[in-house]
Amino acid sequence: MSVPWRKRPHLSLSFRPAQERRPGIVTPALLRFSSNLDLLPEIFQMTAPVSKPDDPALLRIEGPIATITLNRPAAFNAINLAIAQRLEQLAAYIEGADAIRVVVLEGEGRAFCAGGDLQTIGAAAEAGTVTPVVGELLKHYHAFIEIVRRMPKISLSSVHGSAAGAGMGLAFVTDLCIAAEDAKFTPAYAKIGVSPDGGSTVGIVGTVGSRRALQIFLAEDNFTAQQAYEWGLVAKTVPATELKAATRQLAERLAQNPPAAIAGTKQLVYQAATTAVKQQLDAEEHKIIMAMNTEAFRAAVKKFTSKGK
Repeated sequence: MSVPWRKRPHLSLSFRPAQERRPGIVTPALLRFSSNLDLLPEIFQMTAPVSKPDDPALLRIEGPIATITLNRPAAFNAINLAIAQRLEQLAAYIEGADAIRVVVLEGEGRAFCAGGDLQTIGAAAEAGTVTPVVGELLKHYHAFIEIVRRMPKISLSSVHGSAAGAGMGLAFVTDLCIAAEDAKFTPAYAKIGVSPDGGSTVGIVGTVGSRRALQIFLAEDNFTAQQAYEWGLVAKTVPATELKAATRQLAERLAQNPPAAIAGTKQLVYQAATTAVKQQLDAEEHKIIMAMNTEAFRAAVKKFTSKGK
C-alpha cells in the first residue's frame, strides 16, 4: 500500500526485538521513530484508530481491556469486505498496544454474527467472480484471525443471539467464549454445499477433537449455548440480560494476569498438541525464566512470602 507524503521527514530508527518486550510471542521487530509525527501515516504513529458510529467495526478501550464491536446490525453483523478490512486494522493496532491485555469481541444488535455476507458472495457466484471476491474478503478476514490467535493477549468472544457460519467460527477461534443462555450456534456450511472457513476448524477441532467437529459441521443444524458449554467450547453461560456485565467481569479477571503470564501461557497451550515433549519442556523452561525476570513476578513473590509474617 502506498502512502502519500506531503514531504519526507527525517527519521531516526531504533530496533528492539519484540520477544524482549512480549515474552513467549515472536513477532517482527518494532520500529521506534523520532520525527515530526504529524507528517507520518497513522499506522506509524501507533495511535488508537478512531471509531465513527457508522464504521463496520468499532473499537473501545477501557484500561487494559479493548472491545471490538461488529457494527452491521441491519445485516446481523454479516462479514463483508469492509468489516474484514476494519477487523484486520483494529487487531493489528491491539497486537502492538502494550497496555492492552484482553480483547473482547461482541456484536451490535440482535445477533453476534450471521457469518459471511451471502448477498455479496451470492452475487459474485452468479457473476463468475467468486474467486477474486471471496479471496480478497478472506485475505483480510483470515489475517485478522491470525493476529487474534498469535497476539500476546487473551481474546474473549461475548455471544448473544445467533452465531452462524463464520460467525460461529469467530465465537470459537478466540481464546475463550462467554455466551447468553439463549444463544444459538449454527454451522450452516454443509447446508449451502461448502466447507468451513473463517477459522472455524482452527477453534473447534482443537477444542472438541475431530469426531465431534465432524458431527458439528455435518450433522448439527444448530446447537445451544448449553451444549457448547458441555463440549468445552463455551467457558460460561449467563442469562442474556447479564451478558454484558458478566463479560466485563470475566475480562477484568483475565486482565489481572501479568502480560508475561498471558503471553507465555497462550503460546505454550496452543503449541502443546503439536510439539515433541522435549521441545515443549524446553519452551516451558524458557518462558517461565523470562517471566521470572519481570517486576510483576518479583512483586508477586514478595507479597506471597510476606504473608503471615
